[in-house]
Amino acid sequence: MTTRFFFLLPAAALLLPVPALAQATADAQQGGMPRPGYAELADLVIASPLVIDATIRSAAKIKGAEAAGLAPGATRFYVEADVGTLVRGATAIPARVGWLVDVAPDWRGRAPSLKKRRVLAFARPVAGRPRQVQLVEPGAQRDWSADLEQRVRSIASEVAAPDTPPVIVGVRGAFHVPGALPGEGETQIFLRTRDDRPAALSILRRPGEQPRWSVALSEIIDDAAATPKRDTLLWYRLACALPATLPDTSTAALSEDDAAQARSDYAFVLQQLGSCRGEAASISGNAITDQPVPVSGGDVPA
Repeated sequence: MTTRFFFLLPAAALLLPVPALAQATADAQQGGMPRPGYAELADLVIASPLVIDATIRSAAKIKGAEAAGLAPGATRFYVEADVGTLVRGATAIPARVGWLVDVAPDWRGRAPSLKKRRVLAFARPVAGRPRQVQLVEPGAQRDWSADLEQRVRSIASEVAAPDTPPVIVGVRGAFHVPGALPGEGETQIFLRTRDDRPAALSILRRPGEQPRWSVALSEIIDDAAATPKRDTLLWYRLACALPATLPDTSTAALSEDDAAQARSDYAFVLQQLGSCRGEAASISGNAITDQPVPVSGGDVPA
């Protein structure tokens, strides 16, 4: 008896630009796929309880009603893969696991061959189905490379570290203290974090010098602290989460001049951080969301 398994994508995933997706897939097969940016990989790692280094053993096409919502030209596969290494994961998984993946056509306009392809799968477990996992988003199966695995491992280590930076969720308040000389002063901007840990920005200006800024992750603000390096988890937490402008509520208690300086100093920090997503787009073209890609019950193709 043939068993059935079907997969429902979120509405946004149904609108993926297939020509761009096809070109990205063709580039990947020809060794020219753009290197994913730090923020893109961090999105995937943070959203994925499991990151699996595996080699695809078989790939069965899913057709008919079970391929509902498939983007034009794409093909839905149920793949089974032999697990090589669990790059991220708190518990062991079976030596062979399966998942569903939607794949764009190759440069010839055909469904690509997935068998024997080594991949990194960014996934979550499926309740009650220990031999199946679920990709966290449509573009969460990536062709393996040593560079990609090393970068994923580095991010996973940062995320799991005891001193991992807090998740920034907004700005609590700000104040500015002018110095004794024109152009001298210090601004401190206090941030809101998901777990209520302290976090603050400090911007110090002295006449004739470039402004200096730093981040404090304790109650003590150290003006000599270094600024976060780009492509680190602290940089990602700040660059991808801070609002584009300093909220008016954070400067409501300041004088007009002090509030203007605080806004200017905040803009300086954002300029120094740079855009967190000014990198190569992912194959899917979408950022990770908190909404899971639902999987419904049933059996899988034989």
